[in-house]
Amino acid sequence: MRIGVVADTHGYIDQRVAPALADVRAILLAGDIGGRAVLNALAAIAPVYAVFGNNDEKADTLGLPLRLDVELGGVRFHLVHQLPHAKPLPDADAVVFGHSHRALVERRGALMYVNPGAAGRVGFHRVQTVAVLEARHGRIADARIVELGPRLAASPGAGTPARAPRHA
Repeated sequence: MRIGVVADTHGYIDQRVAPALADVRAILLAGDIGGRAVLNALAAIAPVYAVFGNNDEKADTLGLPLRLDVELGGVRFHLVHQLPHAKPLPDADAVVFGHSHRALVERRGALMYVNPGAAGRVGFHRVQTVAVLEARHGRIADARIVELGPRLAASPGAGTPARAPRHA
């Protein structure tokens, strides 16, 4: 089972996200989402499991939890925005987090830690990234960071601002 991992969109879905996640069967969204439109755009690709980030608190957390434990492809994931808030269950296989805008795939003892970096255009990162995981036989068989490319400035055609449609 291929799983997409996204974080730190900050209200913006880049046009390069959908092709990067085209073949995933689920998406883990590690906070700083920026609005319901981002959730909807990602849900058009695959089912989304999400937590709120520190910037989402201004949007009343979008009704999302601080932490989420979910099993996908036999792998038990603990999803959180900020790593200090992580409280993985004893049987967790992986901790997925965001916040730092720094991509990371690292094994620490029995746990795999995955931070997809930042998919949005707000922050200090120069390259926009997501991650793709392959869950096979109850373990993470492959985990890789996918570079979307240089962080795009706000310009026509650079992506889609994730905003709710306005009605006249």
